[in-house]
Amino acid sequence: MAEFPSKVSTRTSSPAQGVGASVSALRPDLGFVRSALGVLALLQLVLGLLVWALIADTPYHLYPAYGWVMFVAVFLWLLTIVFFIIYLFQLHMKLYMVPWPLVLMVFFVAATVLYITAFITCASAVDLTSLKGSRPYNQRSAASFFACLVMIAYGVSAFFSFQAWRGVGSNAATSQMAGGYS
Repeated sequence: MAEFPSKVSTRTSSPAQGVGASVSALRPDLGFVRSALGVLALLQLVLGLLVWALIADTPYHLYPAYGWVMFVAVFLWLLTIVFFIIYLFQLHMKLYMVPWPLVLMVFFVAATVLYITAFITCASAVDLTSLKGSRPYNQRSAASFFACLVMIAYGVSAFFSFQAWRGVGSNAATSQMAGGYS
């Protein structure tokens, strides 16, 4: 038993080096925020927040139509936050096995279609669910307007993501180096 400590080989390492390397890799990419995709994502986040905040401030639970609008607005708002964070911190580069241009195109096309239905539902239910000139009427009308703007923003993003998916205006090398956004 006295010989045990002399036979054990010990090495010291600094675990902080491994942790620091992974944390420093999560720096935000400000180029993404200045890109068309980043600006549109910020616009979608702000306008989407306005849609569901305006509806949430009314007694929407009494009308099933506004339940659908709330579902679409909140669900797509949360998914847009997730995609924004993935691209802001360049996590899409670390998850290279995922076809990000295709994923974004499918998301934006689906979001556009869902917001078309939400906009139509919200706009058509305003007159049926509130008195003209009342506060809920004004809020639901404003939510319809912002839903239309978000629908357009998602449509423009779908167009740009379709072009990125097809590779219009770039080659594979520049597409990879640019991080997949224009």
